[in-house]
Amino acid sequence: MQCPFCQYPDNRVLESRSTEGGQSIRRRRECLDCKRRFTTYERIEFVPITVIKRDGRRESFDYSKLLRGMIRACQKTGITQTQLESVVDEIEGALQQRPVREVHSYEIGELVLAQLRVINEVAYIRFASVYRQFQGIRDFVETLNHLQNHSEDSASAMVTAEDPSVLAFEFKI
Repeated sequence: MQCPFCQYPDNRVLESRSTEGGQSIRRRRECLDCKRRFTTYERIEFVPITVIKRDGRRESFDYSKLLRGMIRACQKTGITQTQLESVVDEIEGALQQRPVREVHSYEIGELVLAQLRVINEVAYIRFASVYRQFQGIRDFVETLNHLQNHSEDSASAMVTAEDPSVLAFEFKI
């Protein structure tokens, strides 16, 4: 780090502290030549993520756009804004960890669906209906059957097959 006053290349750090909620570090420095003091800030630099849309267009990952879509799917389900922000944070963090800076929109959609499946099945169906572009009731039925089968698989470890309280649903059109 060069001194901003005399351009001398060496200095010492007098004090460091976290700022901006841990997103940056403020360092108070002293030039070893002119003895003047100055402040520097270190911030994490996130390389932008590019989303490849279905039609081939490319656009930057937009945290607020993803959050808005999830809020719409989760209206009146009892899921809090804080829970949704946490999910979007997890998804964005997972995308930042990838070595490839481009991601297809369907990959993001699948990450959202995996999270919503655990949180709330109604929100899952709502999001899936828009994300997967449902054309009719048959699409809903297939998704409901898939969701039901997935629930039965995880519940079968806890409930025996002879248990009469277990009900199986199958929708046919």
